[in-house]
Amino acid sequence: MTDTIKVLYSEAVLEIDGVKYHHHPNGGGLVAETAEVAPTAYVGLFARVCAYAKVGDYANVCGNARVCAYAKVGDYANVCGNARVCAYAKVDACAWVCGERIVRRAKRRS
Repeated sequence: MTDTIKVLYSEAVLEIDGVKYHHHPNGGGLVAETAEVAPTAYVGLFARVCAYAKVGDYANVCGNARVCAYAKVGDYANVCGNARVCAYAKVDACAWVCGERIVRRAKRRS
């Protein structure tokens, strides 16, 4: 049996370190006001998209996963479990990052 989660309140519900978060309408997870998450993406109830991260169409961020800083999760990609995608990392379309994995990339120097 799958539970259905319906977000009833679209305004900011939480503030962490001065950044306001709202529940994503598809899954109910927390999304920073500075992040960009496609409406078709799924952000699970215990997942979080922070800072200036971007999550593409039909991507899944679930479990206790975090997408932080300037990380990008491509269309149809999956970040699940306790995985972390941080810094300037990019998870390409259709890729999976699961379990306890941490994916990060330092910013390129100009």
